[in-house]
Amino acid sequence: MDGGQVEAADVTSAGKRHFEVLDGMRGSAAVLVVLFHIMGMPIAWSDDGQLLHHAALAVDFFFGLSGFVIAYSYDDRWKTMSTGRFFATRLIRLHPLVLLGAVLGLLSFLFDPFADNQSSVPLGTVLFDFALACLLLPHAALPNRWTDTHSLNSPAWSLLQEYIGNVAYALVLRRLGTKALGAVVAAAGLALVIVAMRENSIDLGSDWDTMWMGTVRMAFSFTLGLWLYRVRDKLPKIRLGWIAATAILAALFALPQVPKSVPHGNGFYHLILAMGVFPLLILGGAHSEIGRVEMALCKLAGRLSYPIYILHYPFLFLYMNFVVFRKPSADIAHLAGAGAFALVLAFAWTALTVYDEPLRKSLKRLVTR
Repeated sequence: MDGGQVEAADVTSAGKRHFEVLDGMRGSAAVLVVLFHIMGMPIAWSDDGQLLHHAALAVDFFFGLSGFVIAYSYDDRWKTMSTGRFFATRLIRLHPLVLLGAVLGLLSFLFDPFADNQSSVPLGTVLFDFALACLLLPHAALPNRWTDTHSLNSPAWSLLQEYIGNVAYALVLRRLGTKALGAVVAAAGLALVIVAMRENSIDLGSDWDTMWMGTVRMAFSFTLGLWLYRVRDKLPKIRLGWIAATAILAALFALPQVPKSVPHGNGFYHLILAMGVFPLLILGGAHSEIGRVEMALCKLAGRLSYPIYILHYPFLFLYMNFVVFRKPSADIAHLAGAGAFALVLAFAWTALTVYDEPLRKSLKRLVTR
């Protein structure tokens, strides 16, 4: 808090106030994901040397936040808004950075100075994959990209799931009553439990072998977010500021993996986060009132959250290949990681202010006409 003064939140184009704390939490989660990837990519996702063992579950937090905010933004607008207008609005919000992420992924693959084996892939193959990436569609795994469904820019897999959730909301979920929506949440939750018990994890969905499990993750957390918004006034009004919520997220992500000697232990922990902790954090952020300084930080973190998340991977591919193929000393590798993190933040801000926000403003004017 800042001297006990509460800062007024901004309002949307529809006249609704922003949930600034939720925006700030999204930014915090995006930064934690980048740090998780910086630590994990050069060591092929080994848990040794990883400090944010569970940060991949930030994706489930994003899905829950998205469902909550979409219900808040659109549930009461369907009498005056067409389905096509909803889709256009969501595409304007999300797709410009999807396209930029695809371009960065293409450039980082073609001009990577550290990985010689990438030049063996025919240019036609890479350009075909790029065309699919622009459409947010899966494409074949490329060298040094594991078995990712979106080899040029891996975080795009979760945006594809986000699009699927948005389509389901516009066509079906928005029409359901609260009880029926709760039944959908319960069914999706059962599917998530089955996945967690079978795989001892829900950190799945980004590769070809587990692609369908990503849909299960989205289906539960996204519909839970929609349902939470519907019933929010009937639940206890938890109040939790951005700083406290960020500390909780970081601490929970930093807890060690549950030993394999505990049957299904890691899967249980992931379920506790997705089904218990994340919904409570969303409710706590929605009901919070914060001071001027914290509000300003939340606004900045919220603006940067999406570009940080969707644009960071191509830069980290270069960092990863430098560490893997050039094998620098530990000190140099750490400096490279810090430099990659700084570059991601700087580029995210530049992309937001120079490209994304101006383009979205122009596209909105075009759609309005």
